Amino acid sequence: MTKAHLAPTLRALILGAALSTGFAAFAQAEAITVYTSYEEDELNAFLQRMKADLPDLEVNVLRLSTGDLQARILAESANPQHDVIWGWAVTSMIDPRIAAMIEPYSPANIDRVPARFRDPESRWFAVTGYMAAFCVNNEVLAAKGLPMPASWADLLNPVYKDQIVMPNPASSGTGYLQVASLLQMMGEEKGWEFLRALDGNMAQYIKSGSRPCNNASQGEYAIGASFALRAIKNIAEGYPITMVIPAEGAGNELEANALMAASQHKDAAKRFLDWTLSDAAVEEYYAWKEIVTITGGAMPQNFLDAGLPQDIGSVMWDMDFAWSAANRDRVLAQWQAEFDK
Repeated sequence: MTKAHLAPTLRALILGAALSTGFAAFAQAEAITVYTSYEEDELNAFLQRMKADLPDLEVNVLRLSTGDLQARILAESANPQHDVIWGWAVTSMIDPRIAAMIEPYSPANIDRVPARFRDPESRWFAVTGYMAAFCVNNEVLAAKGLPMPASWADLLNPVYKDQIVMPNPASSGTGYLQVASLLQMMGEEKGWEFLRALDGNMAQYIKSGSRPCNNASQGEYAIGASFALRAIKNIAEGYPITMVIPAEGAGNELEANALMAASQHKDAAKRFLDWTLSDAAVEEYYAWKEIVTITGGAMPQNFLDAGLPQDIGSVMWDMDFAWSAANRDRVLAQWQAEFDK
């Protein structure tokens, strides 16, 4: 090789190395960490859709139940390890300790989210949600000669003793919304009296919002207090259950998204948050969630077939999310002292 040929070759090698380094830095900048409490099956579906739309964005996900995720975020508050909160309970998001870690951001298409479903200071916006429902095993009822419950009040019937399971509210967002909604519906004095009476029929408190439904679906118990989407999915999979939305009204929770102020990858994090309001994301939400705050989709027929009304607002209890957030620690402390034994 002559000297004349060597110079261009070296220049090409140096340029290639520089470009490679630049691309590596770009790739690193396009990796974010997301904390979420979405259920694993819906989370996987959302991530697959996101990856198809943003193939150059690497999303590392930590999925924990609502209460466990709150404990994790607070434990890391001095040095947050994530860039985005995705699909997490509003009652946790509005905790002042959490709100202090969030940076206001208004994603593209934020106007698709009605004002009542987003923070006035643009710290979070809620796109999905879930509501309480009972999963009732038809075969267990028939075998034991038990009646079909229609309400929370019905669950106090002594015939259901040791046939009911529900989530532990200290770890499960579904469990907390159930307890909080009962206290709001009945008032605290009567609400705690009801929970004590219900405890007499309770077989087990489970550290998951979906597992009570799964346990009832598999015939381990007659009734699993859970959430509507899990009941709908299990019915579609052929389990012999009926979804019952409590006659008093279904406690419910919104799931919100936010940008962490400490994020070192804010451009990538904002791209992700923008995607959560895209047409593709909304289409996926409607396939998986009983509550979607964004217009542009239609409730699937299998949701309606399972018993979810077209107007879900007609069966939802009007939750006071601010009360749920402000009283969370106190309510959970009392619940654990009385029932978590």
